[in-house]
Amino acid sequence: MSLTDSQAVVSVVAALAIVAGLAGVVVPGLPALPLCWGGVLVWTLFGDAGPGRWAVLAAATVLAAGGTVLKYLWPGRNLKRTGVPTTSLLAGGLLGVVGFFVIPVVGLPIGFVGGIFGAERLRLGDTRLAWPATVQALKAAGLSMVLEFTAGLMIAALWVAGLLFA
Repeated sequence: MSLTDSQAVVSVVAALAIVAGLAGVVVPGLPALPLCWGGVLVWTLFGDAGPGRWAVLAAATVLAAGGTVLKYLWPGRNLKRTGVPTTSLLAGGLLGVVGFFVIPVVGLPIGFVGGIFGAERLRLGDTRLAWPATVQALKAAGLSMVLEFTAGLMIAALWVAGLLFA
């Protein structure tokens, strides 16, 4: 495979976008599923696979849209059921962003946990009551990441199948 081969270049660009999308699940600022889907889109538009490439793009679109919806609805439903309010999540998100810039990379989870705990402490008035809500929010964030990563892996596997069979 030489870099002058346009098919190879398109495949490498698509692969890099998909890998960046998978990394985007844990790296703040990278839109995970849109990057994975964009890699498939680039491969579909500029690659020279057969007509099956459009089916791969359609399936990747369904996976990306479904994964995006699912990563918000399922954890959000669990949080509503356990009684963690949206304001606590917003406080965690805001302090997570601030923490990311104050302490690069590790400041995000530290700020997220601190923000949720602080908001729940203010709301409930007791540290013993605030910690279980914080744990529930962390479980929801973890579930969201697992769902997003799974959808990204499914898109990647679909693209590899498209490379081999389309």
